[in-house]
Amino acid sequence: MHTATHLVGASAPLLTVQAPEDIEFLVKESEVLTGLAGRTFVIASADWLVYRVHWLPIGLKVERLDAAGRVMSTQYLLPNEFHRHSLIDALAAGQLFTPPVRRLG
Repeated sequence: MHTATHLVGASAPLLTVQAPEDIEFLVKESEVLTGLAGRTFVIASADWLVYRVHWLPIGLKVERLDAAGRVMSTQYLLPNEFHRHSLIDALAAGQLFTPPVRRLG
């Protein structure tokens, strides 16, 4: 059985994403604390889909990752388009999670 922590390489339990507006905060928090672009999110369904979201000045860059963390596909979305993405559907179903952030240094 796959676990989200295995797929994203996290050693700590995943955090539940509570609301769509939290995604922007979570991405920016991760970037500030780690110095790395984007943040990983996991859809905890039968397939355990993993995405990395980047918050850009005019929208979002959403990368679908494989189990090794390699980018499989990339979408560029305006904020109003993002609300139709499967990440938002997963959030509404209580299936969207993200690993906790660790500071670098």
